[in-house]
Amino acid sequence: MAHPSDSTTPRIDKNDSGQVAHWAREFDVTDEQLAHAIAEVGDKAADVELYLKGSRSSTNADTADDAAKAN
Repeated sequence: MAHPSDSTTPRIDKNDSGQVAHWAREFDVTDEQLAHAIAEVGDKAADVELYLKGSRSSTNADTADDAAKAN
């Protein structure tokens, strides 16, 4: 089975303010968070989405670590 062409993969043009606004709303993040995600994983919308979801996830261990640091 052939892999889908890269031309069918949505990409985010970080220099297009309209696209930045659209994708920031789509992913419910700020423009700055979107720019950081693009810098980390590239401009493929699916990769950016996975990165953003992962960056907003936390485990119980993360929560416990954060609580310990606060005390």
